[in-house]
Amino acid sequence: MPDMTESLKRGWFVTFEGPEGAGKTTQAKTLARRLESLGAAVLLTREPGGDAVAEKIRALLKDPALNHAIGVRAEALLIQAARAQHALNVVKPALAAGKVVICDRFADSSVAYQGYGRHLDAALVATLNAFSTAGLAPDITFLMDLPPEEGLRRAESRAGGAPKDRFEDEGLEFHREVRRGFLDIARAEPGRVKLLDATAPKDLVAQQIYGHFHELLRRAS
Repeated sequence: MPDMTESLKRGWFVTFEGPEGAGKTTQAKTLARRLESLGAAVLLTREPGGDAVAEKIRALLKDPALNHAIGVRAEALLIQAARAQHALNVVKPALAAGKVVICDRFADSSVAYQGYGRHLDAALVATLNAFSTAGLAPDITFLMDLPPEEGLRRAESRAGGAPKDRFEDEGLEFHREVRRGFLDIARAEPGRVKLLDATAPKDLVAQQIYGHFHELLRRAS
């Protein structure tokens, strides 16, 4: 396998996407550890969140007491406000410093959740994404796919009886629409979005992710 040291010295933006319970966070951490073991400078971050302001917005969106208090349009705008902060203050400076930025969710989640799940206008969601990111786009995206029934079961098990957040609290049809949104994104952008079976063993998925990332570096060298 070719040496990746030189290729890792430039900034790379890697995102993980998928429905509830897909294992995005676990796989993001696994990739981060593997790249760090190769000498890469890695920043592991998430959306909504990542900087002080965005984390406060995340807390609002994740507060179960507000599940039915925040309207759909306000939800979309809060997420975009958090993304604008995150992109400007966290992601772009890290990329400029030559780090591999690994982000748990990014703009694709707005397309899937607000566009497909909430049925907001697709052109509006695209415009909001373009505005909040100021043109920032991932070099590669790993889409963790699994049936919503399994994802919700995993999420409930993980929560251990804690109150559900606003998205976990939605019905099965909402989550089916979200999955459809993610799969449509993958079909539209196969070069960027790598579709992964999140029901497969974790070690196998991790190896597939690393293989895709290595191929990205190989093509860039």
